[in-house]
Amino acid sequence: MILRVNLSTKSVTKQEIDEKILDDFIGARGLASKIIWDEVKNVDPLSSENKLVVAAGPFNGLRTPSGGKLVIASKSPLTGGYGDGNIGTMASVHVRKAGYMAIVIEGVSDKPVYLYVEDDHVSILSAEGIWGLSTFETERKLKQVHGDHIGVLSIGPAGENLVKFAVVISQEGRSGGRPGMGAVMGSKKLKAIVVKGTKDVEVKDKKAFEEYTKEVYKIIPKLPAYDFWMRQGTLATLEWANKNRALPTRNFSQVKFEYARSVDGYSMEAMKVSKRGCPNCNMICGNVVLDMEGKESELDYENVGMLGPNTGMPSLNRVAVLNRLADEFGMDTISLGVVLSFAMEAHEKGIIKDAPGFGEYEKAVELTKKIAYRDGELANLLAEGVKVAAEKMNLEDIAMHVKGLEVSAYNCYIYPAMALAYGTSAIGAHHKEAWIIAWEIGSSPLEEGAASKYVMTYSPEKASKVIEQQRIRGGMFEILTACRLPWVELGLDLEWYAKILSAITGKDWTLQKIFEAADRVYSLIRCYWVREFKGNWNRYMDYPPKRWFDQEIDGMKLERDKYDQLLSEYYKLRGWDERGIPTVETLKKQRLDFVLDDLRGILS
Repeated sequence: MILRVNLSTKSVTKQEIDEKILDDFIGARGLASKIIWDEVKNVDPLSSENKLVVAAGPFNGLRTPSGGKLVIASKSPLTGGYGDGNIGTMASVHVRKAGYMAIVIEGVSDKPVYLYVEDDHVSILSAEGIWGLSTFETERKLKQVHGDHIGVLSIGPAGENLVKFAVVISQEGRSGGRPGMGAVMGSKKLKAIVVKGTKDVEVKDKKAFEEYTKEVYKIIPKLPAYDFWMRQGTLATLEWANKNRALPTRNFSQVKFEYARSVDGYSMEAMKVSKRGCPNCNMICGNVVLDMEGKESELDYENVGMLGPNTGMPSLNRVAVLNRLADEFGMDTISLGVVLSFAMEAHEKGIIKDAPGFGEYEKAVELTKKIAYRDGELANLLAEGVKVAAEKMNLEDIAMHVKGLEVSAYNCYIYPAMALAYGTSAIGAHHKEAWIIAWEIGSSPLEEGAASKYVMTYSPEKASKVIEQQRIRGGMFEILTACRLPWVELGLDLEWYAKILSAITGKDWTLQKIFEAADRVYSLIRCYWVREFKGNWNRYMDYPPKRWFDQEIDGMKLERDKYDQLLSEYYKLRGWDERGIPTVETLKKQRLDFVLDDLRGILS
């Protein structure tokens, strides 16, 4: 069932989902991309014509391995293309238990409102009393009204002020929707979505489901890396990235941080006061510390990497303040780290006088607050994202983004496969869809201090490996929807996911069938980008930032011609033409015939 809420007319409708759509797209990212393709065509992302889709998958609302995720999607105000993000939240449980696979928000309210969904009962309520509050304050107040046993998705001042990288926040630190999903909510005057579901989620083969899921939950704590994972979670990556010259440092101009030990997983362990996790997770990754102001801040590698080394910030308790402020204001920590470091480098080049320099904590805090409120000329410009800011300041050579989405925490000047993963991600520069750098380093070990001896490779195998990971990470996990960490961090066998999906749906799902659905979703999302850019599309849209091609570090950098060859191999394997557009043959093979009319004259 799809719940549709029109904020302009204050109308609520419910729609059955065609079973064929679920067969082809499964759920979550698949369902969201289909809805957006069908209904959001050539519109301004911040207009009433755009739609916000909160989509669940078949794994949600059930005791599935780390199945506590939701996908939030829309046309992105940051990139102008398809945008989404997953978020770990109790709302994932309640949406499914209320009886819905997706909630579609349409139109725009004339005054601030929030949506309250309790099973079949749906209300659009005034948010006048919570507009302007932080995401933390908003969720606390809504729980005072509706009780603790609810799921809450909310925006903060950044979303209200249409900061282009505003996100949706849940549970005081869970965030989703990097390409500006919070700004889309803000443009609709929608402060929050509150969901309470009490129904049972249907499982076709309950016996098999219980058998499979019980076994998986027993297996996970016994896997070799489990104990260290529970100590450091994703923050273990910081030491690894620093050792392997992949740590973004001072706006990606360097690859090693001299103060890495003061912001890594071991420092976090010494400061940790508690842990948080998503629903139905037995390997929780949210490590909570007390920040410089004595307040709780939930840390992971991406936010520490981008707000620490990348801004030159040498102490974890200060990084934690920036992270908490971003969560309270409802801003993406990765994008915030990029725009701050961009301004810092521009300041040190003598171009922006009133920006902080690298490592200047108090000024970084002040600028973060100003960005959330678009307070002042510089903050207002940075709130548009690094692509727009760089274009207006003629600083594209230091702007770290792909298609307008800021790069996450891996410096790829010597890692072509990870650069390709960023270039071809479905939403812009994001690591979640193909964390190929671990395989790349593993297949070509880089010893400490031996960077000058490292020979980069651009073999066709790298393109194949990127697609393989996109099918799993950006495909399977995003459409089920479930967290990828039991597999990628601990090595849980992927076959379990096909078995569990089969038990839930009563249909024979294999990994191959799931991957075919993943490829279908990737082609549809790519077609959406092409349509929204009115056919003005070329392969350079899939290029990583200029800095990785132009700036040498220790005498090394990416090579354009070889990257271009790798990109061509990627297109060939995907069945896309040399512009990066799916061919008619591919679209027909993937049962995407419905896109052909909109792309007539563009496709080859």
